[in-house]
Amino acid sequence: MAVDLNLPEDRAQPRPRRRSKRVWVGGTAIGDGAPIAVQSMCTTLTHDVDATIRQIERLQEAGCEIARVAVPDKRGGEALKEIVRRSILPIVADIHFDYRLALMALDAKVHKLRLNPGNIHNKDGVREVVKRAKEQGTPIRIGVNHGSIGDRQPGDIRDEAQRMVDLALSEIRILEDLDFDDIVVSVKAFEVPVMIAAYRRLAKAVPYPLHLGVTEAGTALSGSIRSAAGMSVLLYEGIGDTIRVSLSEDPVVEVKAAFDLLKSLGLRDQGLTLVACPSCGRADIDLIPLAKVAEERLRALPVPMKVAVMGCEVNGPGEAKDADVGIAGGVGKGAIFRKGKVVGTYPENQLMDALMAEIDKILIENGKEPYSEKAPKLSHEGQLTPGRSVPAGQRT
Repeated sequence: MAVDLNLPEDRAQPRPRRRSKRVWVGGTAIGDGAPIAVQSMCTTLTHDVDATIRQIERLQEAGCEIARVAVPDKRGGEALKEIVRRSILPIVADIHFDYRLALMALDAKVHKLRLNPGNIHNKDGVREVVKRAKEQGTPIRIGVNHGSIGDRQPGDIRDEAQRMVDLALSEIRILEDLDFDDIVVSVKAFEVPVMIAAYRRLAKAVPYPLHLGVTEAGTALSGSIRSAAGMSVLLYEGIGDTIRVSLSEDPVVEVKAAFDLLKSLGLRDQGLTLVACPSCGRADIDLIPLAKVAEERLRALPVPMKVAVMGCEVNGPGEAKDADVGIAGGVGKGAIFRKGKVVGTYPENQLMDALMAEIDKILIENGKEPYSEKAPKLSHEGQLTPGRSVPAGQRT
């Protein structure tokens, strides 16, 4: 039986992006084919302006493109004007319960509003906010969270995904009735199947860009996995225009996780892509701490680069031959290779420095400044994996 392997759904690449309206958040475009924008949310108290600005600067250094801040009270609203003035990133004001806080945010000239229709019940107040936002050209995200949609009423046979979608659509109609279409929409849930179903349905129902996320996803490991499980399905299908990986963590970790997710799907090509084997008893160098240090030291590479850290000759240049540069372990030593070709051999304790030097050569050859002097100074000394204090060939 002949099988056509060139069908669009069988190609080894994400499907074409869903077409949507373009919305500008400050100088960052969302939708209509723009690169999928990475967002995060500050964990500082918004009224502590200095702390908030310091965190925004760290987020920007990690690659974040849009920063959201909570506006829980009047103090937070009063701080927005100074935050907007000093922020290097576009600012989104996160509004719950009280529409008057959204009006304060508009007075501060924030770059976008996030409104939660599940807990802002004063629809006249929402209309006032929308009119002001239209006058100022400020976009609004309709941000539906599953936990905020209210209890199911008797006789309601809709599933949870449809309840979220219907709430989003009812709020969108309020905005559209006021001739407002500078809209971004999200329908976040903790349960991944519910979240996927809601976004798929919403993507068919509206022309607006979609903000993806799995809400309250969890701590760094479990939350990143849950977020990837939900968002990667949609992103591979072409659904999603901006993302936030919601973690109980430093928000810089959210940004790193978001870029790793997008790079894994071939949707963003930025900075480091690390290829590292999982290690095993065959490895001739202590791979795990070496890979961790390589990731942290190279995280801020100024150009896209695929770097491999491989533990032995089995998983060395052969399996990582498409990497721009890498390490392949040997007994107490290792090889530095480029595109599968060995360019030098060094003792194990010199491998990281040798890798950094080779990366500098690549950058200089391509007209870029060397990176090694700017990189974080980290070492894996004292982090040896148990049983690996001697090279593989000398172990008993």
